[in-house]
Amino acid sequence: MTTKERLHRLVDDLSDGEADMALRTISEQHEDPLLRAIANAPLDDEEITPEEEAAVQEARDEIAAGVPLIPLEQVMRELGDA
Repeated sequence: MTTKERLHRLVDDLSDGEADMALRTISEQHEDPLLRAIANAPLDDEEITPEEEAAVQEARDEIAAGVPLIPLEQVMRELGDA
């Protein structure tokens, strides 16, 4: 079965709402060069450094400890970018 045939089969099984959302997504990616470039970009296969892993673990630990999260909008306001 070809990719298009598999896609047709999946599309046939979508509800009207799901089909509408899929159509909007495909249309946006098809029409917007930036979205198209992002969708076609190669996977990032760069190794994660120990420092990056430590930073991610620190953030996970803070979340698990209940440290309050700061909304992006608040950060942007405080930095003067909003």
